[in-house]
Amino acid sequence: MKLFGVAGWKNSGKTGLMERLVAEITTRGYTVSTVKHAHHAFDVDQPGTDSHRHRVAGAREVILASGRRVALMQELRDAPEPDLDALLARLSPVDLVLIEGYKRAPHPKIETFRAEAGNALIAPGDQTIRAVASDVPLDLDRPVFDLNDTAGIADFVLAEAGP
Repeated sequence: MKLFGVAGWKNSGKTGLMERLVAEITTRGYTVSTVKHAHHAFDVDQPGTDSHRHRVAGAREVILASGRRVALMQELRDAPEPDLDALLARLSPVDLVLIEGYKRAPHPKIETFRAEAGNALIAPGDQTIRAVASDVPLDLDRPVFDLNDTAGIADFVLAEAGP
């Protein structure tokens, strides 16, 4: 599978760009999966549901299945967080996997940058950042896209990833 990431600091526009890229690239006929890293505790299950009750009772894995989707929830129960390669190995084959976060991982990525967030660019010290999507003009040694130029960014990602 081909991989390409979207990385940046908090509130830089990563999720919005990911959402637009998935829509744009799938409209072009490619299959896309995503991996999103969270730095905080999260729960996709709701208290009171049967699957939540199974997990609270101690189940290590719970599969919730219907005619529309399948969800596998795994409780780490003090085991270490799986690394990106282990997570990617769990995915079914697709044309492209877009990865949100994992800014220090070695896969190629585009950095999202919003001036108002007040964070420094990651790109100058990281050659895995192949381009930057920004809300302000930047003078860099790699391509800089307008943060809202979804089609242009998608063209770049597809050319770089080569699906």
